Amino acid sequence: MARPQLIATDLDGTALRSDGTISARTAAAFERVEAHGATLVFVTGRPPRWMHTVAGAVHHRGLAICANGALVYDLHTERIVESHLIDSEVLTEAVRRLRAELPELTFSVEYEGGFAHESDFALGGWDRHAVAGLRVGVGTLTSRPCAKLLALHQTMNPDELYRLTVELVGDLVTPTHSSGRALIEMSAYGVTKASALAALAATRGIKPEDVVAFGDMPNDLPMLTWAGTSYAVANAHPDVLAAVDHMTAANNDDGVAAIIERLYL
Repeated sequence: MARPQLIATDLDGTALRSDGTISARTAAAFERVEAHGATLVFVTGRPPRWMHTVAGAVHHRGLAICANGALVYDLHTERIVESHLIDSEVLTEAVRRLRAELPELTFSVEYEGGFAHESDFALGGWDRHAVAGLRVGVGTLTSRPCAKLLALHQTMNPDELYRLTVELVGDLVTPTHSSGRALIEMSAYGVTKASALAALAATRGIKPEDVVAFGDMPNDLPMLTWAGTSYAVANAHPDVLAAVDHMTAANNDDGVAAIIERLYL
């Protein structure tokens, strides 16, 4: 395979180990991409506020597409340089429709700077220990544009909740999911990892066939199907494994690094 001009990789569950760290081998592989003159882009569901450690680990190189395509984040300056937000009116209607059908849902939103959540929204990951998240009522939650709307159900199957969410609000927003919980992530209509990556690649004159992408969860599927060559890590969701061209080793076994090392000898 010819050396790709752009490497696009998801972070959690893909390039990062399960404890959220970047191995020395993977960090070295990322350096190899740029040493060969190619572009490295992290394409993640993470909000920018979760990117500081990653930025340090890669020596503040390059760009990250965050919040499933809603925000483009400069790792050099750790600043948002582009945003695609959900309007307040759309947020309000999406929440209304979802709660009418599934009153057990609780909601959270990611703004450009910080997040807010309903008091009974069960925080996960880093946010369990965060102090910046505001507990607010749903009217306040939807009162201004945001990068991502999140809906959590305590008992439903994640894939089942995703399908129902698409039926209910797929004409308003773009739903996806990326965790083992029944947690649906919604971006502005048409905004995905692929839409943001395609726009970024176009500014550099890079075509899809010159891109290699890595992922593990359904929110990676638009990116993986857009890229000329796609890899799933061995621990990926079944829908992702079924959709990609190739499989590599699991995230904890440096699967992304193993492929990059072969591509950039």
